[in-house]
Amino acid sequence: MAVIETKGLTKFYGKNRGIVDVSVSVSEGEVYGFIGPNGAGKSTMIKTLLNLLFPTSGSARIFGLDCVRDSREIKQSVGYVPCEVRYYEDLTVAQMLAFSDSFHKNADKAYTASLSERFGLEPKKKIGELSSGNKKKTALVAALSSRPKLLILDEPTNGLDPLMRKTFFEAIAEARSSGATIFLSSHNLDEVQSLCTRVAIIREGRIADVKKMRDLTAGNAKKVTVRGSRLPESIEGAEVISRTPEKLVFRYGSADMKKLVAALSSMEITDLLIEDVKLQDVFMSYYSGDTKN
Repeated sequence: MAVIETKGLTKFYGKNRGIVDVSVSVSEGEVYGFIGPNGAGKSTMIKTLLNLLFPTSGSARIFGLDCVRDSREIKQSVGYVPCEVRYYEDLTVAQMLAFSDSFHKNADKAYTASLSERFGLEPKKKIGELSSGNKKKTALVAALSSRPKLLILDEPTNGLDPLMRKTFFEAIAEARSSGATIFLSSHNLDEVQSLCTRVAIIREGRIADVKKMRDLTAGNAKKVTVRGSRLPESIEGAEVISRTPEKLVFRYGSADMKKLVAALSSMEITDLLIEDVKLQDVFMSYYSGDTKN
């Protein structure tokens, strides 16, 4: 059974597009990435799944339950981190976490306290006194404390310093090893690439593609950046990404590295960078009208 399943899910704000005909299926135990630029529909999708927005048409189910009709039951087993954290500012961190725990049957005060210490929270501080990063840490602890079966994370590392990102990655790995499913929306594509097993790319409210991460960045494809002179217009086996008189960037998909070396030897190179194709490169191709891997 899919943990999340949508069929033709659509949300309009009057005449304005939110998401259109979105059909996805997220399997139990996977880390599913959901990526796109600002305004593509990522947060609309998440809020519709959580019944914070009512769909215009289509259906959404979590744990086989209807996201509208069975929302209360679903939320018992879901941890959610919003993109922007807005809590009651007069409550202390400890009071806010206790309030959050009160909605979950599986909440464990000792575990919440352990997470709070791990994420460096100050329990006596009021929410209104916190930086955006500390508010995000509070939201992460609130989401994790009930050991949910499903984590829905919308830009979860915004505002976190590198040390807290590391702590977050460790906590996500532990949640997954315990059987949790994770739905992750993030602008940090390196983060998505390192964490996710599959990724959906959303463009203008519609799903452009859904692929396994290893298929998106697999093979011997390389991204090559060359600076110098006598740069050719084209290279056999390569796809030119950008070109100026002094700089050539291309994607080389052939496994025959000898041909690449031969092509490079004909140029007068002042600088050369050869790297694996990253999710960032694949992502950008969907927004330049190119859907090749």
